Amino acid sequence: MSAAREEILGRIRSALADVPATERPGDVPVERDYRRRGKLGAEARIELLAERLRDYHAEVRTVAPDRVGEAVAEACGQWGLTEVVVPPELEAAWRPPGVEVVEDRGLDPAELDRIDAAVTGCAAAIAETGTLLLDGRGASGRRVITLVPDHHICVVTVDQVLESVPEGVAALAPAVIDDHAPITLVSGPSASSDIELSRVEGVHGPRNLLVLIAGPGF
Repeated sequence: MSAAREEILGRIRSALADVPATERPGDVPVERDYRRRGKLGAEARIELLAERLRDYHAEVRTVAPDRVGEAVAEACGQWGLTEVVVPPELEAAWRPPGVEVVEDRGLDPAELDRIDAAVTGCAAAIAETGTLLLDGRGASGRRVITLVPDHHICVVTVDQVLESVPEGVAALAPAVIDDHAPITLVSGPSASSDIELSRVEGVHGPRNLLVLIAGPGF
């Protein structure tokens, strides 16, 4: 371990040999000519997001904005869920009727472990990678509520669906810069695999993920 460490540090020193000692990272401009915005239309972005999420074994449904709560309740019925935890800021219309709803006001992991599912919104979603971005604020809720319960139902509005990673990172910037918020990236149910590539879901988070894409026309 020591020899490997020294070799790595030696290569770094060699690469920096011609850098003046007084130079700071901000002194050298960095070209940022990579693609910052996608070119897909809204419908294509939604289709791509759904396709990528399904590739990751997530379930995806589209729903009209005024039927989100009903769709959540329907999913709870299909899964046999009787109790869900939600962020206090989650819209009343997104809460499932006929299911016990617990607002997260500092629940500890043991309390969350006894709850069937979490219902949250998100800060944004990246179509290219099939990734939900949770910023720990508002409808995203605290990170822990989306890691402990066995089911996660996430509502994504069509205006939150972005095409590329740079767009997603930009969308998170206010939460990170202003609030130093913890960011959670979700691409499908929690999963891992062993050396033989045998997939196991639910290792370090929910084993079931349902994404409800809400927008007019659905």
